[in-house]
Amino acid sequence: MPQCLCGEERPAYGVLPVTPDVSTYLVISSILFTLGTLGVLVRRDPLIIFMSIELMLNSVNLTLVAFSHYLRSADGLVFVFMIMTVAAAEVVVGLALIVSIFRTRQDIDVDDLDAMHG
Repeated sequence: MPQCLCGEERPAYGVLPVTPDVSTYLVISSILFTLGTLGVLVRRDPLIIFMSIELMLNSVNLTLVAFSHYLRSADGLVFVFMIMTVAAAEVVVGLALIVSIFRTRQDIDVDDLDAMHG
């Protein structure tokens, strides 16, 4: 096998590298979505809940990109762009609410946040 400049062997020309199948990406995405769901259901800190929601959104993005690549279509990438835009807006508004609540109450617990009821 030919060697590259760093001394490692690389495959000969014409040999394609092994790429993961769509099912691999779906398994990783389902694991990430499950971890995000558990983070939302189990934790009480709003920052952890926001990070868990972002993890769930990113797992959906991974699924959309995998299917977009598998089907050779750009539709999934357009949806990923839209989801990332909505997620960025969600983070801005959510963090502003968390900071304003923390400034007034000095304590942030999701169970005690009934001040948002109006």
